[in-house]
Amino acid sequence: MSVLRSGQQPPDWRDLVALKLAAQRKELEPFLIPASRLPPVDQKNVLSFFDEDGNINVNLREREIAAVSDVDVVLEKTRSGEWTCVELVTCYIRRYGIVFYLPLSALKSVNTLTEPLFARALAHAAKLDSLPPSKRGPLHGLPITLKDQFNVAGVDSTIGYVCNINNASQLVPSAIVQILERLGAVVIAKTNLPQSIMWCETENNIFGRTDNPRDRTFTPGGSSGGEAVNLVMKGGLVGWGTDIGGSIRIPGALTGVYGLKPSSTRLPYQDVTVSTEGQEHVPSVIGPMARSISSLVTVMKAVLSAEPWMLDPKVVPIPWRDDIYNDTLNRKLIIGVLRDDGVVRVHPPIKRILDEAVRKLEAAGHEIIEWIPDGHAAAIAVMDAFYSADGGEDIKRAVTSSGEPFIAHVERLVNRGPPISVYEYWQLNKRKWTSQKSYLDKWNASAGLTKSGKMVDLLLSPVIPHVAVPHQGCSWVGYTKIWNVLDYTAGVVPNVGVVDKEVDERVEYDGRNDMDRLNWDIYDPELMHGHPIGLQVVGRRLEEEKVLAGMGVVGAVLQASDVL
Repeated sequence: MSVLRSGQQPPDWRDLVALKLAAQRKELEPFLIPASRLPPVDQKNVLSFFDEDGNINVNLREREIAAVSDVDVVLEKTRSGEWTCVELVTCYIRRYGIVFYLPLSALKSVNTLTEPLFARALAHAAKLDSLPPSKRGPLHGLPITLKDQFNVAGVDSTIGYVCNINNASQLVPSAIVQILERLGAVVIAKTNLPQSIMWCETENNIFGRTDNPRDRTFTPGGSSGGEAVNLVMKGGLVGWGTDIGGSIRIPGALTGVYGLKPSSTRLPYQDVTVSTEGQEHVPSVIGPMARSISSLVTVMKAVLSAEPWMLDPKVVPIPWRDDIYNDTLNRKLIIGVLRDDGVVRVHPPIKRILDEAVRKLEAAGHEIIEWIPDGHAAAIAVMDAFYSADGGEDIKRAVTSSGEPFIAHVERLVNRGPPISVYEYWQLNKRKWTSQKSYLDKWNASAGLTKSGKMVDLLLSPVIPHVAVPHQGCSWVGYTKIWNVLDYTAGVVPNVGVVDKEVDERVEYDGRNDMDRLNWDIYDPELMHGHPIGLQVVGRRLEEEKVLAGMGVVGAVLQASDVL
């Protein structure tokens, strides 16, 4: 941003936003279509609108390309020359640029986009096409999208703050972006997220709100909501999100996308822009999101083969471990099932699907152990105390520096209470370590509960106690953030069932606490009918291979369908 002369007034935050959106529109201009081709403003479900005949001019070749959800299939076609990188990238740019964000129209669809990088993506794809086969990387031509936290050379990373508009010159490309591009991937766009990143909604004062394509009055969750919606509408094959309390897994479950939250030292967070930067009590992590489990596996293997620990000093030097992945994939597992976290009860359709999952897994020969949520409430309380340890100062500084208003849920977060002292912070860390040690002992002791005398392999649990809800309706994220405070690996298997208003009737329930009652009050099987249900697979620290294999096992047994 330009330096102000003495006596000059800083620009109004709305002017900065207007300039930002004008630049965005300029990049999108060649890809816009008339507003008359968009879904009617009152049409809530737009999930399949752009794939239906007559609604938009997408040729059969582009439909064929976009329908492929498996990265391995796509890479085989680019390597063989059946598809060129330019053709592949053009297809996704057309879907993304035309379909998902149309700034010339008041009827924009679901609003996933922050930074369109289309011209540079096409230039990059053309260079990749000119490479001889011996020089082509393992992700040759793969179109990827990035949550607006990931730094790309010459591009802003606003993270939903107006004060970060025009911050590109201050940023260093994220280590993960350097790795992905070195492997042959092509970054086509960056995606929307909340002001401050710190909630399961996707809204800010620059780019607006991202909607759930199954019902535009519903939330897709957050904070990686832009990524999830883009993927479920076939605007990309692989996206990268971040997760500090469920920000990959929640939007994955609410929209129908696979996602992985690794442990904090497995993938590089170096030069990823984030709020509350500097806190290390519960680290935010990066993770892949995709339309198939196999795509997550392929991308994780490729990134770990590039030795990310050489770019980020926090990353442990653990390459991809095929032995762990294959062992988990090819044997009967011992699975602990967490049905209720003891704080907030899940809605009837999630209980039904989890019960069905248990029956199917047992029928397939896997051993099921009931997992008791002792220690969960204490660990979650520690996590909540960490969120406001600085009294909201970091977020307050960022929001107030530009004069922009607080989004409502962000304002509630920063006003939770005064900052704590350094001594109190130390005590909070001690409580975290106590929770981590207790859970370590609990998992080790699971050997005494199984038929074989072996410990539980993985856990299966809800992701969130409800499916998609109206905007601002998310409240309890304890089913995901427990694994952040423990630093365990966790992934979401989406589309294992849907809400059925004929089966999932509302029942009377008084609730065990205010949060439980609030969650039960929002349950509406008529309104939620047809929305997808996802389940969470959890492993211990640094068990990414085991969790991904477990996701494959669970998905196959439950016949989870990839998003088509």
